[in-house]
Amino acid sequence: MTTPAIVNERRQLINLAYRLLGSLAEAEDAVQETYARWYAMPREQQRAIESPGAWLTTVASRICLNLLGSARARRERYVGEWLPEPLPDRTEWTGGAPADPADPADRVTLDESVNMAFLVMLESMTPAERVAFILHDVFRYPFAEIAEIVGRTPAACRQLASSARRRIRAAQPPATPPARQAAVVRAFKAAWEAKDVDALIGLLDPGATAVADGGGLATTFLQPIEGGARIARAWVEIAERAPRDTTFLERTVNGRPGLVARHAGRTLTVFAFTVTGDRITRIWVVRNPEKLRQWMTA
Repeated sequence: MTTPAIVNERRQLINLAYRLLGSLAEAEDAVQETYARWYAMPREQQRAIESPGAWLTTVASRICLNLLGSARARRERYVGEWLPEPLPDRTEWTGGAPADPADPADRVTLDESVNMAFLVMLESMTPAERVAFILHDVFRYPFAEIAEIVGRTPAACRQLASSARRRIRAAQPPATPPARQAAVVRAFKAAWEAKDVDALIGLLDPGATAVADGGGLATTFLQPIEGGARIARAWVEIAERAPRDTTFLERTVNGRPGLVARHAGRTLTVFAFTVTGDRITRIWVVRNPEKLRQWMTA
């Protein structure tokens, strides 16, 4: 495989690593380490590898597997709730023009396997379960190859992926058409800006949950807020406390309709939603500035 062909594998590797780690920054680091190992090999050894693409995927997956193990300990020390890093849809503020191919965010395909609900569910899995599931169900790798990556038998990897699949299916709500999701989020934005508690309650499922991630670097609520009425009142308080001239913009967040709060040219908060039918069932609030670097030009 030529050098350009090797470099072209980067898109696939970033897509894989982001889903495995839930962090674009960590995904970039994992892929960079993967390439460092490739280029550190003697040329003869590189030529002896029958499928460089498969080699890169295997190495990146193993790096991610190791990172997932250490991430558990780091997240136990994390201030408040840890949420995946939200991804923007670049075409919304480039006028539909091709985005910069050097930007890793543009190399992550925004489909159902990167929506916030999916990524949050992945966080509850063991590292091996997560790797087996993502490699097989999302990237269609055979269990024989996955077994070499996670150090288990193909049968054990099949069981890991099956267990993960059952959990995902049990947690996923019925699909709501994107246009309907966008309409509900738009109505939520209007009610929020009007500080209309009753309208907000009407748009929230009675059992809705809101979770925020400030990482100790931005003020936010540390414990999840349970219940549509409590969330509605909390959101009115947020609107009242927001800096003057804060704007709330409709944006695509991880492939689904979301909102972004901006003030003085800076993105302060990204809001992701799960909409089931005509109601919002989940809100994820990301305020940790280290997770908002992709949004600073939004």
